[in-house]
Amino acid sequence: MWGVRSPYGLKVPEVPCTIRPVTIRTATPADAPVVADLARRTFYDTFASTNDPADMALHLKSAYSVDQQTRELTDRDITTLLVEEGGDAVAYAQLRTDHIPECVTGPAPIELWRFYVDRPFHGRGVAQMLMDRVKEAARERSAKTLWLGVWERNDRARAFYAKCGFADAGEHIFLFGTDPQTDRVMVTSLSTL
Repeated sequence: MWGVRSPYGLKVPEVPCTIRPVTIRTATPADAPVVADLARRTFYDTFASTNDPADMALHLKSAYSVDQQTRELTDRDITTLLVEEGGDAVAYAQLRTDHIPECVTGPAPIELWRFYVDRPFHGRGVAQMLMDRVKEAARERSAKTLWLGVWERNDRARAFYAKCGFADAGEHIFLFGTDPQTDRVMVTSLSTL
């Protein structure tokens, strides 16, 4: 189709804007290789430039192997949400019931353990859609308080979580390889008014 004018007065063809819809579903054990690959890639992209390569390698090996993801995907206390566009995994989140830091004082807490969006999908609304689904999944598990730990030096993530209604509640230590790092603990209420 023709009819769009360039700044120079020339007609140029219209290029249709195609946005493929994303889907969010609960991952299954069969998704372990896909989740492991996405998890390694997004974690590395987020933190490699600001951390020791040896600690990065240790963490990736222990946290994101296919075997480890299979264990997590079969654990009844962990819910893994997988975001796909055109059949490709582009983001994921994991909820779990585990230890609860003392600074989390709200009723019926659940942890948003992992929340990552592949870099090409930043700024496209995927993170907000996933967060909405995370909150829904937490409510389905009868949680009333959602908490997470976010690295104190990850300003972008902290700002996103604040925009999603999370408030700083304290801190805890996250062992990254051999490096004990400080995470800010952020909390939001899941109560519906």
